[in-house]
Amino acid sequence: MEHFLGHFIYFLAMVILGIDPGSITTGYAFLEKNPKGFSVLEYGTLHSPSSKSLEDRLLQIITKLESLLDQYRPDALAMEGVFFAKNAKSALVLGHIRGAVLVACRKRGMTFDEYPPKVVKQSVTGDGAASKEQVAHMVFAQLGIEGSDLPLDASDALAIAWTHGNPPPLTAALKKRPTVRKKKASVQQWKDLIKKMGVEI
Repeated sequence: MEHFLGHFIYFLAMVILGIDPGSITTGYAFLEKNPKGFSVLEYGTLHSPSSKSLEDRLLQIITKLESLLDQYRPDALAMEGVFFAKNAKSALVLGHIRGAVLVACRKRGMTFDEYPPKVVKQSVTGDGAASKEQVAHMVFAQLGIEGSDLPLDASDALAIAWTHGNPPPLTAALKKRPTVRKKKASVQQWKDLIKKMGVEI
């Protein structure tokens, strides 16, 4: 019976990959969730110096990530949904990194969800305006591991993965809410609008 339960728990286990994408340093975390709770498999950062070309940085980050994906075989990818960049160029680089991560994970059949920073902070600390340091402290406590001197990108990735495994009620409700499609305006409605603007057609 005990042997059967062991197999049953293993079957219910889910490995979650949390990603905090960055143009130079990307945080990652692999968590296993099962009926008994969470196990931290590995977390850290993928670093690629800004002196390299964009394509070489992408190649270095994704090559390292794919090696980890093949090692831990995660079921789900959770990534920060809203990101901020200092300028348009940084945003573009960050977008490329997010896209490359998505492709690598999707090729392996993983599901994907994203969480805004405020939702992750609320989920982990109970405060949507918490600092990164507060998030790090609380997620270490939640997972029962000692603090780390790794960059905050790594603890942010842990927090994102933990949030996916423990979605706050509001996030869960939003996911279940059916999408309402807006009706497209008819040609006549467009013509009427244009006439109201005083334009002859």
